[in-house]
Amino acid sequence: MVPRGSSKTSVQERIHFGIGKCSLGWVLAASSEIGVCAIFFHDRPNLLVAELQKKFPHARLVADGEDHLSPLTEVTQFLELGTERLDLPLDLGGTAFQQRVWLTLRDIPAGSTASYTDVAKRIDSPRAIRAVAAACAANAIAVAIPCHRVVGRDGRLSGYRWGLDRKRFLLEREASV
Repeated sequence: MVPRGSSKTSVQERIHFGIGKCSLGWVLAASSEIGVCAIFFHDRPNLLVAELQKKFPHARLVADGEDHLSPLTEVTQFLELGTERLDLPLDLGGTAFQQRVWLTLRDIPAGSTASYTDVAKRIDSPRAIRAVAAACAANAIAVAIPCHRVVGRDGRLSGYRWGLDRKRFLLEREASV
């Protein structure tokens, strides 16, 4: 996993993407030359490309073709089979703090959860609970950076960029594997 210093892209950068249907609705998986830079969910597939364009406004978006395939197949297999971890090279973007949070989230085992407070303590910033929550909300690489495994201090489900129903589904599936 090679972190990129920022989610901004150069004019020449190409982002390859694919869109498919899965048990969570529609999924978009996109990659740069460095690695996976986006995994989004939505109920309406046409809005996925718009979200990708908003995330990478200066990139040239290229739909999957014969010369290149996005990680869509691996992502959908992961979602349907519920394997332990999605191991793909990642292009994190984000700030240094966000990257610390996201890398820590990858250490939460499937079937387990951690609170925002737990994550803040793990990154040696015990007072940064709200900043941890903000980093989770800014995560653009769903499931590969498992922010769905972060819950409130009381164990209740709280915010998820792609909806609490998806978060609940992911946690229940992971707990059953």
